[in-house]
Amino acid sequence: MDSRKVELRTRFRAEREFHQEAIDWDIFQWEHLISSEEFTSASVIASYISYGTEPDTTRINREILAQNKILLAPQTLPDKNLQWVQWDGSENSLVRNGNVLEPRGEPFLGTIDLVIVPALHVDQHGNRLGQGGGSYDRALKNLSAYSIALVYAGELTSEEIPSEPHDCRVNAAATPELLVRFTKQN
Repeated sequence: MDSRKVELRTRFRAEREFHQEAIDWDIFQWEHLISSEEFTSASVIASYISYGTEPDTTRINREILAQNKILLAPQTLPDKNLQWVQWDGSENSLVRNGNVLEPRGEPFLGTIDLVIVPALHVDQHGNRLGQGGGSYDRALKNLSAYSIALVYAGELTSEEIPSEPHDCRVNAAATPELLVRFTKQN
């Protein structure tokens, strides 16, 4: 594992924790994401159920359902890979897996149009720094879906995120105030 990534994760988690008390949760409307062409044209959207200091996905997940789209959320398998399960948005259909709430159900086998992924930081090239398990990088490699990482405003950065061969860049990053699309490089 890249020692620079470990160092950045430690720093970014501490920064996020420090800023939690100052966050105005009422601004989390995600209008630029929800009104984007990628969101409005998607029929099947894989999102996630945020926890801890992650940007809150509640509004996004509710909007997916309100627009009569299929909402998928991840289940973490024993090998730390992800599978997507259709979720109706109800809390009583969730089970706890460590710190994370996950939907119960069978894996979704259809095509996913858009995937919304968690991130600690995203750089100007679409390199995403996650929590370090690699689950989302492995999942993204197997999807042809458009990918958007959710971050707070100060976490979309010009500081370059180290990238390893197994890392997958995202197509875009969303903050509560804006959506930034990246040019994919081969």
